[in-house]
Amino acid sequence: MYNLDKLKYYLKNILTIPSPTGFTDNLMDYIKEELHLLDIYYYSTNKGNVVATFEGENKDKVRTFSCHIDTLGAMVKEIKSDGRLALTPIGGFMMNSIEGENCTIETLDGKSYTGTIQTIKPSVHIHSDAKDLKREPSNMEVVLDEKVTSKEDVLNLSIEVGDFITFDSRTTFTDSGYVKSRHLDDKASTAIFLYTLKYIKENNIKLPYTTNFLFSTYEEVGHGASSIPNNTTEFIAVDMGAPGTGQNSSEYSVCICAKDSSGPYDLHLRKRLVDLCKEENISYKVDVYPNYSSDASAALKAGFDIRTALIGTGVFASHGYERTHMDGITSTLDLILKYCVVK
Repeated sequence: MYNLDKLKYYLKNILTIPSPTGFTDNLMDYIKEELHLLDIYYYSTNKGNVVATFEGENKDKVRTFSCHIDTLGAMVKEIKSDGRLALTPIGGFMMNSIEGENCTIETLDGKSYTGTIQTIKPSVHIHSDAKDLKREPSNMEVVLDEKVTSKEDVLNLSIEVGDFITFDSRTTFTDSGYVKSRHLDDKASTAIFLYTLKYIKENNIKLPYTTNFLFSTYEEVGHGASSIPNNTTEFIAVDMGAPGTGQNSSEYSVCICAKDSSGPYDLHLRKRLVDLCKEENISYKVDVYPNYSSDASAALKAGFDIRTALIGTGVFASHGYERTHMDGITSTLDLILKYCVVK
């Protein structure tokens, strides 16, 4: 039914274009170009969000789906006297999850330099306490792939405090259907959105309600969807489920969140999504996430009078080197497309 090669094409491209919060222009340019090729109407907001819209039969009751293109990352906090870079994290992740990771430093004047993130005591042959060193920002640094031994050497490369640090995604597709990569949160949903838009357009699907697809840029820091399209009555954040110990989520299903740290999602909207999964034989799981919030949370906190839901494919090891499965991605895609045509 769906062209998985095209879906994977979108996913690979999106995963391999760096977009930490605050440094999302390159990925948003890619999304705009794809929307242009599909001849789909969209507009941009002041802070860089993009909203693609299909006009429906009912223009007064508006549905809005959201995903976020921004990811975890870091920024240069200090240029040290030995030419190493201290970093400050963007988003919430464990420091051990980036230890040994290759990265790129993006300067304000458009230059790029590669490096590796290490602890300040990276060798067990030198430091007897290397294994016990606490993995926290003050004990992490970037070792540049340049012949630098002083602060002056680094400054001569045009690297400054405040430059963005992006992490290599290490994207892999396995023959068994898994996708392993950094930043599946929430680039899996971003790829799903592009494919959904393509599918609706090319199949000339008529929607009962005007429907927006919002690509947000500041979700990881809490205010991605703090402004949303006019007349939105239903807002569905498409992000990720979080499978793991004690959780009901799965990498092979669309996960529907009943409650997260911001509180319960709308009961009536959740029931409609669950009922639709049952009617259409879509694999789904309902779960509760204790350490989680979404673009829907941001919209509610901004004061919008909307019903909200949160859905997405299950992403294992979230905010680390993540994994999901194409079954979960296609189940999420299926639920979105089916819900778009429900009156």
